[in-house]
Amino acid sequence: MKKSFFTVVLLIFTTTIFAQYQNRDGNRIGISGGVNQSTLYTSNFNSKPGIGYAGGLSVRGNYYNDWSMIFGMQFFVNKFSLETTSASLSKETEFSLTGVQIRLLLSYNIVEDHVSFDFGPVLQVNGKMSIDSRDETNLINGTLLQSKEILDVSKINGNFYAGISAGGKVVRAVIFYEYGFTNVLNKLNSEEGLTLLNNNSKFKGNIGTISGQIIFNL
Repeated sequence: MKKSFFTVVLLIFTTTIFAQYQNRDGNRIGISGGVNQSTLYTSNFNSKPGIGYAGGLSVRGNYYNDWSMIFGMQFFVNKFSLETTSASLSKETEFSLTGVQIRLLLSYNIVEDHVSFDFGPVLQVNGKMSIDSRDETNLINGTLLQSKEILDVSKINGNFYAGISAGGKVVRAVIFYEYGFTNVLNKLNSEEGLTLLNNNSKFKGNIGTISGQIIFNL
């Protein structure tokens, strides 16, 4: 199912690119890549940010006066750590979340072709979280949960994007922040046994990511 979804997304994105490419009145096709720092905001666990990376494609097109629209698809790896205990020793266990995002953003051109403010919704499709196999039985501090028991998180999530891009027509730098307004841990609440191990508390967590990237426009 996941492969089928990615195939459909790629077909839609490719079609959009060619359609935009034939209408070159200021439109830009961009290839981007960079690093990000992600944090899991939750009261269930003690978390710390981690460094991941992301990259993808985007199409920027003129919309109205000083406004443009951006359609983009990006693959990402977000990382963060939770405080755990292994063999009576404290240890930070790193979790990785991998997936793809689809963006539809509005962009206000502060300085035409050079500086813009971009914002809008992001649809995120991700898999399970992953950890090092040696950390699977680490106990998450403050709970009776093993690290491997919280990997199967919600697969469809929504984020809000806000960022600034600056540079020229060919090369731009962009820094942006994304906040997940959906509960990425919500799927864990369907397992009553996990809730009991979590001090009989519901799971709730939102991912925040700050990213710096370089965009090369074709």
